[in-house]
Amino acid sequence: QVQLVESGGGLVQPGGSLRLSCAASGSIFNINRMGWYRQAPGKQRELVAVITSGGSTNYADSVKGRFTISRDNAKNTAYLQMNSLKPEDTAVYYCNVRGNNGVRYSDYWGQGTQATVSS
Repeated sequence: QVQLVESGGGLVQPGGSLRLSCAASGSIFNINRMGWYRQAPGKQRELVAVITSGGSTNYADSVKGRFTISRDNAKNTAYLQMNSLKPEDTAVYYCNVRGNNGVRYSDYWGQGTQATVSS
């Protein structure tokens, strides 16, 4: 089995920062992509940022210049540094990992962590 453990969400004022972490463990190998998605109330889940095993990154236009995704391959952990947060960043943030479970490549999801930006 594969487990994704997320942490780092919380309540922050506009302009503040949060750092999310996602640690993958269990039967998962050759993780080739790690990413963060978010879902706000009444909206569809959307991509926030993704990073490949080689370090290439891609960001949603709405977070470019404010959010930074990184990863520690040795720890199978991805991070999302969120700066200059806005109320519209309020959402449940989900970690997504694509890796091999010994049989095939599959996508795995974390349980989600709430980030609330409010004064």
